[in-house]
Amino acid sequence: MSGHLPGSRGLRRAGGRAKSSTDAPPLPPRARRIIRLNNGFQLLFNLLWWMPVFYAYQRQAGLTDGQIFGIQSIYYTAFCLFEIPTGLVADRIGTRNCLRAGAVVMTAANLAPVWAPSYTGFLVHFLLIAAGRSLTSGAASAYLYEGLRAEGAGAHYLKAEGQARALGLAAKVLCWPLLGPLMAMAHSAPYVLSAASAGGSLVCAVLLPRQAAAVPAAGRKRATSHEAAAALRAVRSTPWLALVMVQGVALFTLSRICQVNLFQPVLLDHGIGESSHGTVLAAMTVAEAVASARPQWLTSRLSPVAWVSLLSLAMAAALAGSTLGGPWTTVALLCVFAAVTGLASPLQRKLVNDAVPAGAPRATLLSVESLVDRAVCALAAVAAGAYLSAHRLDALLWHSALATAVLLAVLHLLLRRHHGRARTAEGGAHRETRGIRAEDGRAHTESRGVRTAEGGTESPGAPSAEGGVHTEGGRAETGRTDEIRPVATAGKP
Repeated sequence: MSGHLPGSRGLRRAGGRAKSSTDAPPLPPRARRIIRLNNGFQLLFNLLWWMPVFYAYQRQAGLTDGQIFGIQSIYYTAFCLFEIPTGLVADRIGTRNCLRAGAVVMTAANLAPVWAPSYTGFLVHFLLIAAGRSLTSGAASAYLYEGLRAEGAGAHYLKAEGQARALGLAAKVLCWPLLGPLMAMAHSAPYVLSAASAGGSLVCAVLLPRQAAAVPAAGRKRATSHEAAAALRAVRSTPWLALVMVQGVALFTLSRICQVNLFQPVLLDHGIGESSHGTVLAAMTVAEAVASARPQWLTSRLSPVAWVSLLSLAMAAALAGSTLGGPWTTVALLCVFAAVTGLASPLQRKLVNDAVPAGAPRATLLSVESLVDRAVCALAAVAAGAYLSAHRLDALLWHSALATAVLLAVLHLLLRRHHGRARTAEGGAHRETRGIRAEDGRAHTESRGVRTAEGGTESPGAPSAEGGVHTEGGRAETGRTDEIRPVATAGKP
């Protein structure tokens, strides 16, 4: 893997790699095993049966709205605090071991509300979820990327990432409609089943093949502080990586806030009752799953970074447009929003992975990206709460669209400036190379003249003993007799 990808040339290389994934060679057996186990891990780890009912479940347990949203704020903050340490742990102990640890933590997290269905139990539940998800957020992507590349199947990464996401979303569509009957039999069924799913993801993580560990330059393992410093140096010395990370902020924030925090308020504002929310969420999940399975459709037309920006704008426009129509229009736009999210997410993840410099701590850098995303999402959640308290949902959606457009406009100005600097640097290096070649050419010509002079005057048309240079009257036929003449005559009385 190369270092950072400068300017549009890097974009074309990234787009070419993504496009070639459809014509990639067959997968070796080890790569197929990695993809299958990654699919199983991602499906089971992210299969949270309680997601559609957690708000009502907590209300039935006696929690107030203030307590419920207070826990969510703490969750976002905890996720931000856990991101960097867990990324460092992944680079230290290996991504596979980090996935195992995350699965263990997630299993315990889903059992906490069963053991203690109270404010404390739900707080511990979300804190452990923050820890478990932060352990795997960068490690899972890094393991898949490095594993396929080590097997010579790096061209399949984009498709594998989208396939895993699509399978996970399809599983949610199949499982979430069963919550009603299951909760009728056992009220805590959503959390018990989520714990069982997390346990299954642990089995997949245990079966994942071992990867060859990267050997540090000094021949020994780097300390955690050195890895953190290396990650910061990589971001500082690779402007392209930093810009690509910032681009993902709009995508992740819009996706998370809409699908978790604003999903029910938007539906309720258009008169769609709670009994229909599960059906709408299932439809959105289907749309996202279908789109996630084919992200490579986009990369043949525009560069990946341009696609991510356009898709982010489309997501913002869909949210803002939901304020203008009726219930059916709102549901259709939410499904469009979900489909666009499915297209953009794997592409953005590949952009960041491709931009990581060679030798940099990949899992730590991916955790940095997730940290930035979660931090902005936490601020957006606070703002969303303020808007909703003031009954200004429409204003929130329009202002979100405007903020997204401004952010992406500034980002592309920075990208253009970075491209111009990279092109100038390349041009200077090219001119310097040409100058060196010209100097070498002049030196070579002079040396040939010296050899001709030292060899004496030869007959016209006769080759010299040294270099086969033809002379006539002591002049070398090189086209540069003005330079050679003083040298040739200097050796004569």
